[in-house]
Amino acid sequence: MRNTAITKDVQSTLTPAGVLEDLLAGNERYTSNNLTASNVNDLVSQTTGGQFPKAVILSCIDSRVPVEMVFDQTIGDVFVARVAGNFENTDILGSMEYSCAVAGSKLVLVLGHESCGAVKAACDGVELGNITAMLDNIVPAAKLAAEQVEGAADSSNKAFVAKTVENNVKLTMDRIREKSQILQEMEDNGEIKIVGGVYSLTTGKVTML
Repeated sequence: MRNTAITKDVQSTLTPAGVLEDLLAGNERYTSNNLTASNVNDLVSQTTGGQFPKAVILSCIDSRVPVEMVFDQTIGDVFVARVAGNFENTDILGSMEYSCAVAGSKLVLVLGHESCGAVKAACDGVELGNITAMLDNIVPAAKLAAEQVEGAADSSNKAFVAKTVENNVKLTMDRIREKSQILQEMEDNGEIKIVGGVYSLTTGKVTML
């Protein structure tokens, strides 16, 4: 039973490697249908005056990827940023910088997922309203996948989609480092780690890249 929220003192003892290990252990509990129970009232009360999350996770908006559940985390444990296609932009970069440089998080995790609808749309060159500009962020991953995978370069090719999902996570990590001097320096100094993984809709398992 989780009834104690992360405090600043506890957060200060955490390491990037330890936080990643904790999240992956939580994912094992998730895939085993063995999630940890939480005393919500206690955690709400303890976090009303402040929060000290261990990580910030950038995920897709997909309803089939319940981020906190996927890693068996509860109130006060993780920051979560969500956008279709799990890519970075100025607002998300600022949110990540706040999470790490201000609030003390130790890990940045970019989480893609199997059969991502936004990725499929980018693979197919969909154009519709504001979706068009959004997909522009994912197109570079699709173009790279077209050079790496045989067969049709569209969503009918499952291997092509899967490679685009992976590329999108990796390119997003690269751009986070390129666009955020704060996060890059924190990683260089060992204060944080920037990592990426892909969630399987089929099994619930997160595979790190």
